[in-house]
Amino acid sequence: MPKSDIEIAREATMQPISEIATKAGIPDDALLQFGPTKAKITFDFLDTLKKKRDGKLILVTAITPTPAGEGKTTTSVGLHDGLCRIGKNSMVALREPSLGPCFGVKGGAAGGGYAQVVPMEDINLHFTGDFHAIGVAHNLLAALIDNHIYWGNKLAIDTRRVAFRRVVDMNDRALRQITNSLGGIGNGFARSDGFDITVASEIMAIFCLSNDLDDLTERLGKIVVAYTRDRKPIIAKQLKAAGPMSVLLKDAMMPNLVQTLENNPAIIHGGPFANIAHGCNSVVATKTALKLADYVVTEAGFGADLGAEKFFNIKCRKAGLKPAATVLVATVRALKMHGGVAKEDLAKPNVDAVKKGCANLARHIKNVKSFGVPVVVAINQFSLDTKKELEMVRLTAKKMGAEDIVASHWADGGKGTEDLAKHVVKLVDSGKAKFKPLYPDSMPLEKKVRTIAQKLYGAKDIAFDASIAKQFKDLEAAGYGHFPVCMAKTQYSFSTDQTAKGAPSGHTVPVRELRLSAGAEFIVVVTGDIMTMPGLPRVPSANSIYLNKKGQIEGLF
Repeated sequence: MPKSDIEIAREATMQPISEIATKAGIPDDALLQFGPTKAKITFDFLDTLKKKRDGKLILVTAITPTPAGEGKTTTSVGLHDGLCRIGKNSMVALREPSLGPCFGVKGGAAGGGYAQVVPMEDINLHFTGDFHAIGVAHNLLAALIDNHIYWGNKLAIDTRRVAFRRVVDMNDRALRQITNSLGGIGNGFARSDGFDITVASEIMAIFCLSNDLDDLTERLGKIVVAYTRDRKPIIAKQLKAAGPMSVLLKDAMMPNLVQTLENNPAIIHGGPFANIAHGCNSVVATKTALKLADYVVTEAGFGADLGAEKFFNIKCRKAGLKPAATVLVATVRALKMHGGVAKEDLAKPNVDAVKKGCANLARHIKNVKSFGVPVVVAINQFSLDTKKELEMVRLTAKKMGAEDIVASHWADGGKGTEDLAKHVVKLVDSGKAKFKPLYPDSMPLEKKVRTIAQKLYGAKDIAFDASIAKQFKDLEAAGYGHFPVCMAKTQYSFSTDQTAKGAPSGHTVPVRELRLSAGAEFIVVVTGDIMTMPGLPRVPSANSIYLNKKGQIEGLF
C-alpha cells in the first residue's frame, strides 16, 4: 500500500531554512525565522532586489476539477523540482491553504506524494499566522463600523446598508446570515449581518494585490464599508481604520520561505479562493520570486476558467506581470468523470469516456491561448492509466495546437517531471508569449461579465434583474467602471450548474449579486448559487484528523 502524503512528508529530511535561503540568494540577516524550517523574508532585503532583472513567469492551471483530483499544486511543486534537476535556477510561489477545506473536503493543500512543500502539517494549519492576521484585521474594521454606529453615528451610516461582513477561516454555513447586536441597549443597534470565509475577504484580496506596505495602507483606506440613507459611500479611511489594520498586517505581508521535499526553495504567501475570490498568491511573493530566480512557477486555483482567468485579467493586469507559458494539468481519471464515469468506476479502462471528457480539456486549451500565452498539457499520471487513454489525451492536445507531456511527479518527484521541465523551458525561451487580458479596462462592466461568460464559459448570455442592471450603472457612475470583474462561480462546471460536466454550451449565467471591492480594485460578480461562506460536507475531513500516541498529526492528506 502506498504511503500517505503525511507519512511521506514526515519522513522527509528537511534542511535548515537558512541553508534553503542561501540556495535562493537570501542572506541569514534577511530572515525572520519561525523555527528551523520556515521563515519570513524581510522587507529590507526585498528593497534591495528592485533593480534586479525579472525571471520568466510560468502559470500552472488545470481542467475543471472533479472528485478524482487533478493535482495542480502537486504539479507546480513537481515542475519546480524538475527545473532544479535539469540545472535551472527555479522558484515556486504558491498560496497558503485555508483551514476551511483542510477540515472540510481536501484535507490539505501542500502538494502530494513526492511533490510536496514542507513542513506539511505547519503549512496546512496555522503556518506563520498570516490568515489569523488577515482575519483579525478584517474583523477589526467590522467592529469599528458597529462601534461608530453605537457612539452616535456621526457619518450617518444607514444600518440597512452596511456592506462589510465579518469573516472566519472555517466552513460554517450557520454564519452565512446572522443578526448581530442583540441583547439590549448596551450591545448596540441590532442589524442583519453575516460571515464570509477569510479567503473571500476583501482584506485577503488587498493583501495579495498590494505591492508594499504603503500600497496596502492606501488600499485598506478605500474599502467601501457602508452607505448613508442618500446612498453616499462610507470608506474605511473615514473610520480611521487603515492605520491599525496595517499594523496587524505588517509582519504578515512579508513572504514565507519553506522548501520542497527535494530541498528546493519555495515561497508560500496569501490564499484567496478562486471560485469566490481571485485565486492567486500574493503579488509580493511572485515579484520576490521573479527577482530571485530565472524561472518562476506559480499556480492559480481551480480550473482555468476561474483561477487562470483571474490570474490573467486581475493579477497580471494590476501587477504588470507578463506570463511566458502556461501548464494545463489534466488526469485521465478526471477526464473520465467529465465523460460521464462515476468515481467508483474510474479504475476500469474507458477510452470512449476519455474522448468525451476531452471536450473539457480542449476548451481550457482554447481559453488559455486566447490570452496570448502558449500552453503545454501536463498529464498527471496514475498507475492505472492505459496507453490508449493517454493517446486520446495526446490527440486532443495536438488537435488544439498544444504538446502534452506525461509526468509522474507524485510517485517520482522532480525526476518524474524532467521531460515537462525541458519542454517548459523551451516554450518559455521561445518568446512566443504575447500576453494580453481578455478585455480592456474601458469596457463596460456588464459587457466584461458577458465577455467572460460567452468567450470562456461557452454561455449564450448572462441574465440579471433590474436591481443588478442599476448596480452596473451606479458602479460606473461612481467611477468604478474601469475595474476588472471577479467572477464568483462554481468550480465544478463551465456553467453555474455544478453537475454539468465536460464542456456545456449555450447556457445562461445568472448574476445574483454585485459586490464592490474598492480597495482590491475589482467588482465581485456572484453567480448561480455559489456561497462566499462554504459549508462542511456530510462527512468532513475533520472526522479523520487526530493526534496519535506520539503526538503526531494523522489524517491530513
